[in-house]
Formats: sequence, structure tokens, C-alpha cells
Amino acid sequence: MSKSLAINSSAIKKGPILFVMILGAFLATLNQTVMSVAVPELMIDFNISAATAQWLTTGYMLVNGVLIPITAYLMQRFTTRELFQTSMFIFLAGTIVSAVATSFPVLLTGRLIQAAGAGIIMPLLMNVILTLFPPNKRGAAMGMVGFAIIFAPAIGPTLAGYILENYPWEMMFYGMIPLALIVILCGFIYLKNVSERIQAKIDMLSVVLSTVGFGAMMYGFSRAGSLGWSSAEVLVTLISGVLSLVLFTWRQLVSQNPLLDLRAFKYSMFSLTTIINIAVTIVMYADMMLLPLYLQNARGFTALESGLLMFPGSLLMGILMPITGRLFDRFGAKWLSIIGMAITIATTFGFINLTDTTSYTYLVLMSTGRRFGMAMLLMPITTAGLNQLPARLNAHGTAISNTIKQVAGAVGTSLLVTVMTSRTKTHLQDLMASGGTEAATQKQMIMEASIQGINDAYLVIVGIGIIGLLLSFFIKRTDQASKEESKAKLKLAIAKEA
Repeated sequence: MSKSLAINSSAIKKGPILFVMILGAFLATLNQTVMSVAVPELMIDFNISAATAQWLTTGYMLVNGVLIPITAYLMQRFTTRELFQTSMFIFLAGTIVSAVATSFPVLLTGRLIQAAGAGIIMPLLMNVILTLFPPNKRGAAMGMVGFAIIFAPAIGPTLAGYILENYPWEMMFYGMIPLALIVILCGFIYLKNVSERIQAKIDMLSVVLSTVGFGAMMYGFSRAGSLGWSSAEVLVTLISGVLSLVLFTWRQLVSQNPLLDLRAFKYSMFSLTTIINIAVTIVMYADMMLLPLYLQNARGFTALESGLLMFPGSLLMGILMPITGRLFDRFGAKWLSIIGMAITIATTFGFINLTDTTSYTYLVLMSTGRRFGMAMLLMPITTAGLNQLPARLNAHGTAISNTIKQVAGAVGTSLLVTVMTSRTKTHLQDLMASGGTEAATQKQMIMEASIQGINDAYLVIVGIGIIGLLLSFFIKRTDQASKEESKAKLKLAIAKEA
């Protein structure tokens, strides 16, 4: 990506480009979140089980996880305009297929096509920001991106709940078609190329190893939540994924033109913030998965009520993202991360003693507090790591960062489901041993055991958050690597002359 520097970023109108690309990212993120509350209705319409229906989200995540490592090559091979517009056309095609689907296989096919387009958009947007903005101004730009990708989950469940209560589920997809067309039209009008095409060759062996490795890992972690870690299917896929990723890593380190340049990890802040991002992603999944399960399964709230509960926190999070971006540009990521993680951990403690009488207002306040803490650290941590990379590694750094988050999301989901289900069984056995056997009492005990299992999962989240907090103390503000390397060479030259 070093040739991208040949383009004078100061002569490019950044506002229209960011507007179009953030709009595309918003649409892709919105599409990913609306499906969560639609699963129960789709199970009835298509007469399918929950295990089958989950592929609408698991399959989407799998395609994203497999595709993102290839985006580093795509961003070199194609111009910004070509890649973004192509991804939006693919997304539009998948949306149309999903809207007209009359069977589950067709709907799943549409979702997978959507994922193929959406998976390109976010790494491309992050790479454009790294190209257009100097390190000391990237925080504010990344904050605007954060607003878009957080505001989408804020309104997604609520919007989907409203649509499902008043219209057929197909309206979720029909409503996205004009939005996708608007983004494509704006792209033709306002989107400019910010990087030059590089005739890079693709290493097909790396593509195969990447696809098998990340695909098997994502699939294995996703299935572990429902089948258990001792399942032969889970063990075989995880082992296959690990072996493929080991070979993939070796291939990238010895290749002259790696598909995903893992040499980015030699930069200390990029490596540290990547590890912290794993913890942050898993912590974030607590609200995205555990809270809806508690609200809808244990407490009997509707999908709309569940979405409304999380709306204030998500909205606050989106509003704060641009503010924390500017604070990052001025003060760096260290104390923003420490304060944000401390707030997140403190408010997560409020979820480790949930009961069947915990008030709705209390849940709103605690959930909003968690989102406030997350808003302070999400974009600053990511930007701090990417800022250290030299320009030639921008595309690879964004691809690595997004891939790691996808894998962490799969790990987080399976980890929380495993903890919740295993602890629920243990609590139910304890309650059955000491309680009555009447039907009503058994029903009450099952609900109580499931709530306690969710409490235990939140306790695990607290532990992971503490690890992220401790690592945040080691964050330092660094210059871009190319500048550091130039300073080092200058010092060496001066020393030789002396």
C-alpha cells in the first residue's frame, strides 16, 4: 500500500468519501443485527429448529471471517471505488435474494451473499481512514465510524421488533433494498479513489489455508456452544482449523508477497492492542447475547422490549464515539482505555446477581453504564495499534484487526454459552436435590437455574475485563513506524560519524 502515498490526500474532499463509506458500513452492520430477534418467527414460518435457524447468523459470521483475511489483497488489487461499489452490489444482490426467499435454504443463501459484500466494507473503510488522515487526526475520523457501527445495533433490534409485530419478516429485507441503492448511487457521485492499483499476485495456497483455518475455527467455536467441547464434530473442526492456521502463518512469514502480512505483529503497540481487543470483543458480547437471553427466556419480555432496553446505552455509545475519538487525538489511548474498562467492569458487576424480580429500570441503567465504558475504549484501542504501523502495512493491519475480532466474537459466543449451559445444569441439579417436585416448582427451579447460569457467565466476563484492564496500563503513545525507523537510521548515521 506504499504507492497509495503517491496520492495527495490533502487535495481530496474527505467528507463526501467518508459519508458514503460510513453509510455503507452502517447498512452492513444494521443488516447483521436485525436478524437476531427474527429467528423465533422464522423457525415457525419455515418449520425449522433453533440449531438450523442459527445458521442465519453463524453462516453470516463464517463468511465474514473467511473473507476478511483476503481483503488485504483486494485493497491492493482494486481501487477504492471499484471495491466499495462491487461490495455494495453483492450486498444488494444478497438482500434481494433474502427478500424473495420462500424456503430456508434460499434465505440462507441470500444471507451468505450479503455477508460476502459486507465483509469487505469495514476493512476497506478503516484502510481509507489510515490513508486520508495523519496519525494525530485519525481518532476523530474513527470516532465517526464508531458512531455509525454502534448506532446500527442500537436501532436494529428495536426496528426489527417493530417490523415483526406489524409486518411480515420479508419487510426487513425489502426495506434495505432502497437504502442499498441510495448508497450505490452516492458512491457513483461522491466516491473517489484514495489509493493506486497494485498488480499484486494472489497466493492461492494461502487463500485455501486461510479459508480452511479461519472457517473451521469459526465453525468449531460456534458449534461448541450447542454441542459441547467434547463433541467429535467440534474437536475435528478445531484441530483442522489450528493445523491450517499454523501452516498459514508459516506460509505468510516465508512468502515474498504474503496474503496477510503477519510481520505487523513485530510492532509492539499493534500486538498489545490486538490482544486487548480480543478481551474487549468478548466483554461486549455479554450485552449482545446474555442480556437478551435473560430478558426473553428467563423473564418473558418481548423482542421489542428487549431491544428498547438496550437502545439508550447503544445510542449514548454512538454519540460518545466521535467525542472519544477527539480525546484520543489529544491525550492518547492509555487513560481512555483504563477508565473505560474500569467503568465497564464496575457496571458488569451489577449483572452477577440477577434475579426473577430485578427491575427493568435497574437493567437499563446498568446496561447504559456498560455501553458508556465501552464507548471510551473501543475505537481508541484499535486506532492506537494501527497508528504505529507503516503505510505499507495499513491494508494488512486492518484485515488482521477485523479478522481477530471475528474470531474473538465466535470464541466469546461459544465461551459464554458453554459457561451458561454447564452452570445452569449444575444449579438445576442442586435445586432439584433440595426442592420440591411439583410441576410449578420445577418450572420455577428451571428459571432460577438459568438465571444463576447467566450470572456465572457475567462473572467470567468480569474476569476477562480485568485482564483487559491490566494490559491497558502498558499502552504507550507511539509515532508511526516509518518515522521511528527514520529516526533510528539518523541516530545510527550520527553515531557512525562520531
